[in-house]
Amino acid sequence: MLDNILKDKEEHMQKTVSALKKELASLRAGRATPALLDKVMVDYYGTPTPLKQVANISVPEARMLLIQPWEKSIIHDIEKAIMKADLGLSPNSDGVAIRLTIPQLTQDRRKELVKQVSKTAEESKVAIRNIRREANDEVKKLEKAKEITEDESKKCQSDVQKLVDKYIKNIDKVKEDKEKDLMEV
Repeated sequence: MLDNILKDKEEHMQKTVSALKKELASLRAGRATPALLDKVMVDYYGTPTPLKQVANISVPEARMLLIQPWEKSIIHDIEKAIMKADLGLSPNSDGVAIRLTIPQLTQDRRKELVKQVSKTAEESKVAIRNIRREANDEVKKLEKAKEITEDESKKCQSDVQKLVDKYIKNIDKVKEDKEKDLMEV
Protein backbone atom coordinates (compact mmCIF):
# COMPACT_ATOMS: atom_id res chain seq x y z
CA MET A 1 0.00 0.00 0.00
CA LEU A 2 2.70 2.50 1.00
CA ASP A 3 4.93 1.21 -1.81
CA ASN A 4 2.15 2.03 -4.27
CA ILE A 5 1.94 5.58 -2.96
CA LEU A 6 5.71 5.99 -3.30
CA LYS A 7 5.80 4.50 -6.81
CA ASP A 8 2.88 6.63 -7.94
CA LYS A 9 4.37 9.84 -6.57
CA GLU A 10 7.82 9.08 -7.98
CA GLU A 11 6.23 8.55 -11.39
CA HIS A 12 4.55 11.97 -11.09
CA MET A 13 7.88 13.55 -10.13
CA GLN A 14 9.61 11.94 -13.14
CA LYS A 15 6.90 13.33 -15.41
CA THR A 16 7.39 16.79 -13.89
CA VAL A 17 11.13 16.71 -14.64
CA SER A 18 10.46 15.39 -18.17
CA ALA A 19 7.97 18.19 -18.80
CA LEU A 20 10.55 20.73 -17.61
CA LYS A 21 13.18 19.30 -19.98
CA LYS A 22 10.74 19.44 -22.87
CA GLU A 23 9.72 23.01 -22.02
CA LEU A 24 13.34 24.18 -21.79
CA ALA A 25 14.27 22.43 -25.05
CA SER A 26 12.01 24.83 -26.90
CA LEU A 27 14.00 27.85 -25.64
CA ARG A 28 16.52 28.78 -28.25
CA ALA A 29 20.13 29.16 -27.26
CA GLY A 30 21.45 30.72 -30.46
CA ARG A 31 21.93 27.40 -32.20
CA ALA A 32 19.47 25.44 -34.28
CA THR A 33 17.62 22.49 -32.85
CA PRO A 34 14.40 20.91 -34.19
CA ALA A 35 12.95 21.13 -30.65
CA LEU A 36 12.51 24.89 -31.24
CA LEU A 37 9.58 24.00 -33.49
CA ASP A 38 7.89 21.49 -31.15
CA LYS A 39 5.09 23.91 -30.27
CA VAL A 40 4.39 24.99 -33.87
CA MET A 41 0.98 23.78 -35.01
CA VAL A 42 0.17 23.85 -38.74
CA ASP A 43 -3.39 24.12 -40.05
CA TYR A 44 -3.37 20.88 -42.04
CA TYR A 45 -6.70 20.43 -43.88
CA GLY A 46 -8.49 22.26 -41.07
CA THR A 47 -6.81 20.34 -38.24
CA PRO A 48 -4.06 21.82 -36.04
CA THR A 49 -1.16 19.39 -36.54
CA PRO A 50 2.37 19.47 -35.07
CA LEU A 51 4.88 20.68 -37.67
CA LYS A 52 7.03 17.58 -37.29
CA GLN A 53 4.07 15.46 -38.50
CA VAL A 54 3.78 17.30 -41.82
CA ALA A 55 7.44 18.03 -42.64
CA ASN A 56 10.99 16.86 -42.23
CA ILE A 57 13.05 19.18 -40.01
CA SER A 58 16.83 19.08 -40.28
CA VAL A 59 19.83 21.13 -39.15
CA PRO A 60 22.11 21.67 -42.18
CA GLU A 61 24.20 24.29 -40.33
CA ALA A 62 24.74 25.21 -36.67
CA ARG A 63 22.36 28.18 -36.91
CA MET A 64 19.87 27.06 -39.55
CA LEU A 65 16.81 24.82 -39.64
CA LEU A 66 15.58 23.34 -42.91
CA ILE A 67 11.91 22.42 -43.10
CA GLN A 68 10.88 20.23 -46.03
CA PRO A 69 7.10 19.70 -46.15
CA TRP A 70 5.91 16.34 -47.39
CA GLU A 71 3.29 18.19 -49.42
CA LYS A 72 4.44 21.33 -51.20
CA SER A 73 0.91 22.73 -51.08
CA ILE A 74 1.15 23.41 -47.32
CA ILE A 75 4.36 25.46 -47.45
CA HIS A 76 2.42 28.72 -46.92
CA ASP A 77 0.48 27.20 -43.99
CA ILE A 78 3.79 26.24 -42.38
CA GLU A 79 5.16 29.77 -42.85
CA LYS A 80 2.01 31.22 -41.25
CA ALA A 81 2.25 28.78 -38.34
CA ILE A 82 5.89 29.73 -37.69
CA MET A 83 5.05 33.44 -37.71
CA LYS A 84 2.03 32.83 -35.44
CA ALA A 85 4.18 30.82 -32.97
CA ASP A 86 6.09 34.05 -32.24
CA LEU A 87 9.53 32.42 -32.10
CA GLY A 88 11.27 35.54 -33.32
CA LEU A 89 12.27 33.72 -36.51
CA SER A 90 11.50 34.71 -40.09
CA PRO A 91 10.76 31.84 -42.46
CA ASN A 92 12.52 32.06 -45.83
CA SER A 93 10.83 29.91 -48.48
CA ASP A 94 12.02 28.92 -51.95
CA GLY A 95 8.76 27.13 -52.82
CA VAL A 96 10.23 23.70 -51.99
CA ALA A 97 11.61 24.14 -48.47
CA ILE A 98 11.67 26.71 -45.68
CA ARG A 99 14.90 27.90 -44.10
CA LEU A 100 14.96 29.41 -40.64
CA THR A 101 18.14 31.25 -39.70
CA ILE A 102 18.66 31.48 -35.96
CA PRO A 103 20.04 34.92 -35.10
CA GLN A 104 22.84 35.34 -32.56
CA LEU A 105 21.37 36.10 -29.13
CA THR A 106 22.07 39.47 -27.54
CA GLN A 107 23.32 39.57 -23.95
CA ASP A 108 20.02 41.12 -22.81
CA ARG A 109 18.01 38.37 -24.51
CA ARG A 110 20.23 35.72 -22.90
CA LYS A 111 19.57 37.22 -19.46
CA GLU A 112 15.83 37.30 -20.20
CA LEU A 113 15.92 33.63 -21.19
CA VAL A 114 17.87 32.73 -18.03
CA LYS A 115 15.14 34.42 -15.95
CA GLN A 116 12.53 32.43 -17.86
CA VAL A 117 14.47 29.21 -17.20
CA SER A 118 14.60 30.02 -13.47
CA LYS A 119 10.87 30.74 -13.38
CA THR A 120 10.02 27.52 -15.21
CA ALA A 121 12.32 25.50 -12.93
CA GLU A 122 10.73 27.06 -9.85
CA GLU A 123 7.26 26.11 -11.14
CA SER A 124 8.49 22.52 -11.49
CA LYS A 125 9.80 22.57 -7.90
CA VAL A 126 6.40 23.79 -6.71
CA ALA A 127 4.79 20.89 -8.61
CA ILE A 128 7.17 18.44 -6.88
CA ARG A 129 6.30 19.94 -3.47
CA ASN A 130 2.60 19.60 -4.26
CA ILE A 131 3.16 15.92 -5.05
CA ARG A 132 4.89 15.59 -1.64
CA ARG A 133 1.88 17.20 0.07
CA GLU A 134 -0.51 14.80 -1.70
CA ALA A 135 1.59 11.80 -0.68
CA ASN A 136 1.79 12.94 2.95
CA ASP A 137 -1.97 13.56 3.03
CA GLU A 138 -2.62 10.04 1.73
CA VAL A 139 -0.25 8.54 4.32
CA LYS A 140 -1.85 10.53 7.16
CA LYS A 141 -5.30 9.35 6.08
CA LEU A 142 -4.10 5.73 6.23
CA GLU A 143 -2.60 6.35 9.68
CA LYS A 144 -5.80 8.03 10.90
CA ALA A 145 -7.86 5.08 9.61
CA LYS A 146 -5.49 2.81 11.60
CA GLU A 147 -4.45 0.98 8.40
CA ILE A 148 -0.78 1.73 9.14
CA THR A 149 1.17 2.50 12.31
CA GLU A 150 2.64 5.86 13.26
CA ASP A 151 6.15 4.49 12.60
CA GLU A 152 5.19 3.33 9.12
CA SER A 153 3.67 6.74 8.47
CA LYS A 154 6.82 8.57 9.57
CA LYS A 155 9.05 6.25 7.51
CA CYS A 156 6.91 6.72 4.40
CA GLN A 157 6.91 10.51 4.83
CA SER A 158 10.69 10.38 5.20
CA ASP A 159 10.95 8.31 1.99
CA VAL A 160 8.74 10.82 0.19
CA GLN A 161 11.01 13.64 1.36
CA LYS A 162 14.05 11.74 -0.01
CA LEU A 163 12.29 11.51 -3.38
CA VAL A 164 11.49 15.23 -3.26
CA ASP A 165 15.14 16.07 -2.51
CA LYS A 166 16.32 13.84 -5.37
CA TYR A 167 13.96 15.39 -7.94
CA ILE A 168 14.61 18.96 -6.78
CA LYS A 169 18.32 18.23 -7.37
CA ASN A 170 17.44 16.94 -10.85
CA ILE A 171 15.53 20.14 -11.57
CA ASP A 172 18.45 22.26 -10.35
CA LYS A 173 20.82 20.31 -12.63
CA VAL A 174 18.54 20.71 -15.67
CA LYS A 175 18.21 24.45 -14.89
CA GLU A 176 21.96 24.86 -14.45
CA ASP A 177 22.73 23.07 -17.73
CA LYS A 178 20.22 25.18 -19.67
CA GLU A 179 21.52 28.42 -18.15
CA LYS A 180 25.08 27.44 -19.06
CA ASP A 181 23.89 26.63 -22.59
CA LEU A 182 22.16 30.02 -22.89
CA MET A 183 25.10 32.04 -21.60
CA GLU A 184 27.66 30.44 -23.97
CA VAL A 185 28.71 32.97 -26.56
